[in-house]
Amino acid sequence: MPDIWMQGAVMVDLGDHAPCDPAFPAKAIAHITADRNASAEAPEDLVPFDNLKSFFTLGGKGMAPHLLWDPFTGAFAQFFPASSRSKSLDDRPGGTRTNRAGEVVIQIEALFFPHCRVNGRIFTRLTDTPCKGWRELNTWVRSWGVPDTWPMGPPTGFTSVRSPGVWRSQGGWYAHAHVPENNHVDPGSWPAFVPGQPSVPGGGPAVRPTFKPFPGSSFFLDGRKSPIIAAMHRRLVAEGCDRYQSSGDIEVWGAGDARSYAAWQRKLGFAGSDANGIPGRSSWDRLHVPNV
Repeated sequence: MPDIWMQGAVMVDLGDHAPCDPAFPAKAIAHITADRNASAEAPEDLVPFDNLKSFFTLGGKGMAPHLLWDPFTGAFAQFFPASSRSKSLDDRPGGTRTNRAGEVVIQIEALFFPHCRVNGRIFTRLTDTPCKGWRELNTWVRSWGVPDTWPMGPPTGFTSVRSPGVWRSQGGWYAHAHVPENNHVDPGSWPAFVPGQPSVPGGGPAVRPTFKPFPGSSFFLDGRKSPIIAAMHRRLVAEGCDRYQSSGDIEVWGAGDARSYAAWQRKLGFAGSDANGIPGRSSWDRLHVPNV
C-alpha cells in the first residue's frame, strides 16, 4: 500500500481524519495559497513557508489541505494522511461532498501568488518558479492511483471551467477552478507531469504506471472482487458505455460489467466474438483504467 504520509514532508497531523468516498475515482486538487494581492506594478515578497504552516495548523485548520508545498525550496508540510479527506474545498450541504469525492482527494496548496518576489526576482506564474520537489510530489500522488491527466484541461490562466459530470466520473488532477461548488480560479498554471521511470539495479523504487496494465482475460471471472473492477466500472460509465442495472458492488465482476464492456468493444469497432464483454488487451489499453 502507498505511504499515507509523503516521505520528506514535515508531518503536522491535525487529527480529525475522515474517509473519502470510493464510489468516485481518485483525484488530486491543485491550489495556490494566493495569500497576497500583488501586481506587476506592486510586487510583494513571498510569505515565509513557516507562516503558512502555522496558519493551517492554527486559525486556518478548517481550510487545511493535505500538503503545503514550497516550489522555491522543495519543502513540504502535511496536515492529513492521504487516506483522509482534507478541507481546502468549499463543500455545500447536499452537494457532491467535494473534499471526499474520490478514492482519495489529495489537495496541494503551492506557496505562491502572482507577482511574488523571491531574492529580488519577480515570479508571475507558478511554472516560472524552480518547482523544486515536484518530481517527488507527482510520484507520491501517482502512487495513490491518481492518473497523470487533467480531465478538464491543464490550468493555463485564472479562469473557471466546471463540469459536474466530468468531476463525478473521471479521475486525475483538477484545478481549484474546476471543482463544483467552488468559485476560485486558481492555480493559474501547474508544472508538467514527470514521466515515471522504472527501477534499475541499485536505483530507486519503480513508479507505478499511470494506467492499470491488462491483468489478463482470465482475471474477469464471475464474483471476482477487486478495486481494478471498480476503476474499470467508472471508466466505462465515463465513456458512455453504462449498461449497469445497479450501482452497488462495483468492485465485483458480474453481468453488468460484461454488458458494459461489450458496449465499449462495439464503440471501438469490434463485433461478434470480439465484442463478447470479456476484456482483451487492445480494448483494455484504450480504456485507460487508472492504476489502483
